[in-house]
Amino acid sequence: MENAQNQNRGDVKALIEKINDINTAMLSTVEPDGTIRSRPMRHLKVDESGAIYFFTGHNSGKADEIKNESHVNLSYAKPGDQLYVSVSGTASVYRDQQQIDDLWNPFMKAWFPEGKEDPNIAILKVTIDQAEYWDSPSSAVVHLYGVVKAAITGEPPHPGENKKINL
Repeated sequence: MENAQNQNRGDVKALIEKINDINTAMLSTVEPDGTIRSRPMRHLKVDESGAIYFFTGHNSGKADEIKNESHVNLSYAKPGDQLYVSVSGTASVYRDQQQIDDLWNPFMKAWFPEGKEDPNIAILKVTIDQAEYWDSPSSAVVHLYGVVKAAITGEPPHPGENKKINL
């Protein structure tokens, strides 16, 4: 059991390292009619437990969607490095002034003109349930080699790492 927990911690640490290099995620929520809606979000923090934090408007459409259906997806992409990450989790929107103060970045004033005291600012927390990533070498030569080798041997190419993580 302890070995599985250590493996899980290692998987979460690897996931965090990958998404910390990508500042923007596409957050997908579900509208009341079942339509899936996505928008870019800049994450502020990813903690070691697998929670990802964003600022959002407390009165925003996404906050309403999350109140109605808390299951969300975050998609991260770093095409230049051939790194792609999909995170499924449960979201919540809340106000915690101490946490807002701790996470505040002056660039956020563009969205929250009154700064960290803006009455509309809230924390959007996504607790990860599952994640999957694809991390391939970014070199075109390495990809070409894999395709040629696959064509010659008849075995599928293994262009990089693909990992599913369940928390």
